[in-house]
Amino acid sequence: MTIRPIQQLIRAQAVREGAGVTVHRSIGTQSLRHLDPFLMLDHFGSDNPNEYIAGFPSHPHCGFITFTYMLDGQMEHRDSMGNRGELDSGGVQWMKAASGVIHSEMPRQVDGLLRGFQLWINLPAAEKMSDPAYQEFPASKIPEVQTAGQSVRVLAGEYQGQAGVIKDPNTQVCYLDVGLDAQANFNLAVPKEHQGFIYVFEGSATSQNQALPQHSLAVLGQGDEVAVTAGETGARFILVTGKPIGEPIVQYGPFVMNTREEIGQAMNDYQLNQLVRKKAVFNA
Repeated sequence: MTIRPIQQLIRAQAVREGAGVTVHRSIGTQSLRHLDPFLMLDHFGSDNPNEYIAGFPSHPHCGFITFTYMLDGQMEHRDSMGNRGELDSGGVQWMKAASGVIHSEMPRQVDGLLRGFQLWINLPAAEKMSDPAYQEFPASKIPEVQTAGQSVRVLAGEYQGQAGVIKDPNTQVCYLDVGLDAQANFNLAVPKEHQGFIYVFEGSATSQNQALPQHSLAVLGQGDEVAVTAGETGARFILVTGKPIGEPIVQYGPFVMNTREEIGQAMNDYQLNQLVRKKAVFNA
């Protein structure tokens, strides 16, 4: 087995989104525009309600999947498919925007810690105009594997025989939330052709003697195994891998297609209130 080196470190950048919420973005920046099949990674987290209470009022998505993982707090989701979801600590949400969805994500709390991740995953051209779909799972449905020195929550993919609740046949995404005790080791075999990254959000860690700074995204290089060692205070990180789609990516904000012409059509549809063609009109 060949351990994957750290190919690039991306320091997350503060970005204002929604109605004024600060998120910290790593994929989707000038330093790393895309990491096929991943389009964007936002880490949000604050215990100051002034920094999140405005939330994310109704907005469109088209041509990709959003994967939201709540670490702490409560959010409410509503969309043009008629879904109303309550995403609580430890829960996950998967939304295939595809041909077009309008949704909102608003806090269900007025104080306390609100923390989590949102990952955007591309769709192949053949599915960009397919029907939207939605899944949501509470923390109790997420498999967790506990062994000496480590705890691994399996959101997607598989780890030690436990399969995650989210499945993406196009990209075979594996999404793990890994907690390690002080100086504990973690290893995972990963297909050579898959892209991947590590994002440490608690404690400290290294991979092949390369420091993995907190709140930085570490892009994995070539190889077939990931190896991480926790620092003196332990570590908690997400490890995400997936099969590249290998198609052109043309993105304009929340619209992700394969050509500029398709982007223009999506934007025109939205402006004419025709983006959502087959589902009920969004009602916040």
